[in-house]
Amino acid sequence: MTPLFRPTLLARTTRALLRPTISPITPPVYVALRRLSDDTKRTIEGVLSTAPVVLFMKGTPEAPQCGFSRASVQILGLQGVDPEKFSAFNVLEDEEVRQGIKEFANWPTIPQLYINKEFVGGCDILVAMHQSGELAEMLEKEGVLVPPEEGEQK
Repeated sequence: MTPLFRPTLLARTTRALLRPTISPITPPVYVALRRLSDDTKRTIEGVLSTAPVVLFMKGTPEAPQCGFSRASVQILGLQGVDPEKFSAFNVLEDEEVRQGIKEFANWPTIPQLYINKEFVGGCDILVAMHQSGELAEMLEKEGVLVPPEEGEQK
């Protein structure tokens, strides 16, 4: 049987490399997806407008309800994300958003990180980007880190 996706070598972690590439000789696979309701889409877009950095997670930053959500919050803390530019949404409190966010981003797992309304990835992507330094570069470029104290050098 021919594999559905060509393996990719991750010489450098980027969102483009981590998305599966369908082989031109593989027939398309049809997956039954439910249609994202307009109300749920508006709710998600509203949440994304609350802050430049938004994490859809299980639980809250103070009390994560899964290890992946905990790891994502810890990585953002280690990176120095400004708490005033960060918002988290507990998907356990809204089943429609919990399912809808997966369709919104076309990403099957939670947590999901968005920076300036752009989907970045889940926990595995955050870990890889953190380790490579790519996340630090992105967060600095987007201006979402805690500003340095006056007199303190970068």
